[in-house]
Amino acid sequence: MSLRTRLLLALLGLVAAGLLVAGIVTYSSLRSFLLTRVDQQLSAAIDPVIAKLASQSQFPGTQQAPGGPQPNLPPGTYGAILNFSGAVLSKTTFSYGLSNTAVPNLPSPLPSTPADDSGNTVFTARSSSSSSTGFRVLLLRSPSQGLILEVAVPLTETSQTLNRLLGIEVFVFALVLVGLGVAAWLLIKRDLRPLEAMADTAGEIAAGDLTQRVEPAEPRTEVGRLGLSLNAMLEQIEVAFAERAATEEKLRRFLADASHELRTPLTSIRGYAEVFERGAKDDPEDLATAMRRIEEESKRMGVMVDELLLLARLGEGREPEREPVDLARVVADAVGDARAADPARDISLDAPPELVVTGDENQLRQVVANLLGNARIHTPSDCPVHVRLLGEAVDAGEPGAAVLEVADEGPGLTPEVAAKVFEPFYRADKSRARQSGGAGLGLAIVAAIVEAHGGSVALRTQPGEGATFSVRLPHSPSQA
Repeated sequence: MSLRTRLLLALLGLVAAGLLVAGIVTYSSLRSFLLTRVDQQLSAAIDPVIAKLASQSQFPGTQQAPGGPQPNLPPGTYGAILNFSGAVLSKTTFSYGLSNTAVPNLPSPLPSTPADDSGNTVFTARSSSSSSTGFRVLLLRSPSQGLILEVAVPLTETSQTLNRLLGIEVFVFALVLVGLGVAAWLLIKRDLRPLEAMADTAGEIAAGDLTQRVEPAEPRTEVGRLGLSLNAMLEQIEVAFAERAATEEKLRRFLADASHELRTPLTSIRGYAEVFERGAKDDPEDLATAMRRIEEESKRMGVMVDELLLLARLGEGREPEREPVDLARVVADAVGDARAADPARDISLDAPPELVVTGDENQLRQVVANLLGNARIHTPSDCPVHVRLLGEAVDAGEPGAAVLEVADEGPGLTPEVAAKVFEPFYRADKSRARQSGGAGLGLAIVAAIVEAHGGSVALRTQPGEGATFSVRLPHSPSQA
């Protein structure tokens, strides 16, 4: 059963219950009022009935002679004198010329419990005629004479009034339910239309179109707030899916690049092993060359595997060691090593005597070495390299930052290349010639280590204007 149908049935059920209760209360109140009126007529009819029966039998308490004007009693009012056993001794009917001869059927034995304040017994009795609706009966006892006066007023008008009321209530009940049902159906259909639109949109989203958004999306209504929440959730899902797709693409590229890079030294090792088997072992010079190349490629492959393992460990979110490190000394040592490896290159250093940060000294040494190695490998041998280290205060009351800059005066990089230099295995040289550098892991390791230390790395470059790599690391608390 649909939500629309359930809401409609629930609404109609509640309205029907309310109308039924109201109808029952109205009917009961009117019936009680009309019976009270009839009881008053019964009390008013005692003297006229006694007067009319006086000519047929004596009844205590009356001095009125028969005859005289007819009282204004309801047509069909019945009076009788009974003995205590219930036998009728005398009776009369105020018919006013009507042919209705119905009389009340009294129960046997007669009721004896007084029903009103005067001590009279008042009750409702059936009629002797099937066409009559019954009587309201009053019994007045005279124990001294052993007689009972019976006065009965027909309930015809009362029944007609109540039946008329019942018919009106049923008609109004049905009319209200039908009208309310139609109006409620139209209103529910209108108010649920946004939910149906949301369901259609959700179906398109489930089919894979994450760019869809639900309407309405406004804070004024419950449905609108639901739309806002769904749209916010969809944006997060879309971002998560995009990030997952990008991560999967990076992983596929990483695996492909790693396979390619590892295949190269393995191919060389296998090739020189085959040369050895084909006879190089008999020629000392060829044997020395084969062994030297196998050893070089093995070492290069080992370095690559170590770098891959380092990237994997950094990618797991492992915290590096947290110890005070004199970054000025680390940078000075790295610059000294670079000058020794490339004596012809001008490598300048501008650094304070001491600048302490918190972190892993070995990893920070690798950061500086990789940046200097990148500058030496990807620039001409006569291109100067400038290394600068300084302490920078971020704001009053907050720890500062140590800033390391490694700048070269080389050919620079295009914006497209600069945006990818920190990705693993990315190399601007698509031919992957061994002369142009390593496997493309150095800057990726730099970015991973700096991020693990809570810092950041950035690149400023333009074609023909060189490249400047900036590393920002938090100061040690003692330097704040």
